[in-house]
Amino acid sequence: MKMSLRLFQATSVAFRHKSSEQKLPNYIEHATGLERKELLARAAGNDDPFGMKVFKRGPGTKDNPNLIPSFENKRIIGCICEEDSTAINWMWVHQDEPKRCGCGHWFKIVEAKPL
Repeated sequence: MKMSLRLFQATSVAFRHKSSEQKLPNYIEHATGLERKELLARAAGNDDPFGMKVFKRGPGTKDNPNLIPSFENKRIIGCICEEDSTAINWMWVHQDEPKRCGCGHWFKIVEAKPL
């Protein structure tokens, strides 16, 4: 008998909520902090607001290095030196100090735009 009473209470609560015509907030309105900034950036068309996607290397010379956006004054990056390589060469790149990978490509930190 207790089980049927609980089932009736759960059904009546769900029915009451449905009949009140109140809607849940939009997921962007409900989010806060960094999650909200990320959702707003994605809605504005920036599909990589934190710069986490893989970059295609450019020429990577000393005069024209690959530019890496960063919010800090240093960043750890990974270079896939050969196209078919299964290993990643990880290295720290510091602001105002271009860094050369073992494969010969140069990288330089540039200031990233804030969200």
